[in-house]
Amino acid sequence: MLRYTFPLLLVALSFPTTLWAQFDNVQPDEAKSATVLGTSKTAKYQVGVKIQAVGGPVGGLVASIPVPADWPEQSVRLADEEISPEIGRVGYRLVEGTVKEMMISIPRLNAGQTAVALITVEVERRSASPPADTSGLKIPKRVPLAMRRYLGSSPFIESRHGEIRSQAKEITKDIESDWEKVEAIYDWVRDNIEYTTTQNTNAVTALRDKKGDFEDVTGVFIALCRASDIPARTVWVPSTSYAEFYLEDENGDGHWYPCRVAGDRAFGEMPDHPIILQKGDNFRVPDKKEPQRFVNEKLTGKAVRGGGKPKVEFVREVLGG
Repeated sequence: MLRYTFPLLLVALSFPTTLWAQFDNVQPDEAKSATVLGTSKTAKYQVGVKIQAVGGPVGGLVASIPVPADWPEQSVRLADEEISPEIGRVGYRLVEGTVKEMMISIPRLNAGQTAVALITVEVERRSASPPADTSGLKIPKRVPLAMRRYLGSSPFIESRHGEIRSQAKEITKDIESDWEKVEAIYDWVRDNIEYTTTQNTNAVTALRDKKGDFEDVTGVFIALCRASDIPARTVWVPSTSYAEFYLEDENGDGHWYPCRVAGDRAFGEMPDHPIILQKGDNFRVPDKKEPQRFVNEKLTGKAVRGGGKPKVEFVREVLGG
């Protein structure tokens, strides 16, 4: 799959202005957000890869690593790059239309050589407040095709499980306002699922055990929303995650609203400025048979006769913080 898609997506490094333009052009086509954007904070984030050939030459290497993308509440600008001569090509692509990946090819490294491909981006993130009037917000009756992935089950988020569906129905049974239905689910999860630091499991186990880590607590909320026909998804930020849910306004336009389930209360708003790394939790990734909850970095290569092994270091770092 990579050999088929890779040449279509990469731009030669001999044209740096084109490369930078491609970084700007490869962005998710995101639904609008009706949250009120507030204060902004800018941070630098470095991402990329360092690869050394150990014990002999290596070749045909292809590395991929997710990078921050533009969202209604976030703007990302390519500020700097460090590309060593051993790098063949660098380019960008979208996975499932939402996750932006940096793609790096290295034709050959001789023993002891190190290839470096690093970019530094400036990320301006704005806080978000809830809408002033929520009375007209409704659960969509006809979910747009692009949003339907956020109604079904995802890895570790079993929204169609009987226990999830039964609990969702119990929470929302006497509530008329759709905004209040989501808030009731939110409050129920925070009141009944203890946020712990144990190893993550899945939404059903967290529901049964009444505890889970930040992924589990967020996953229970998302699963209960989806079981109530409310599109919801995970927003991944450094070291943690929060959730978003999707409602339509009186004109039938859909909007995403954030909420932090694990940690300080924040419903329909996000008062902080975390860097958004990815949005979503059900991805079809090339060379992976099963759907992935998170798009991870990856390195593939070809065997070289008498060759060595690549020693790889993926870089993901908020600079200065």
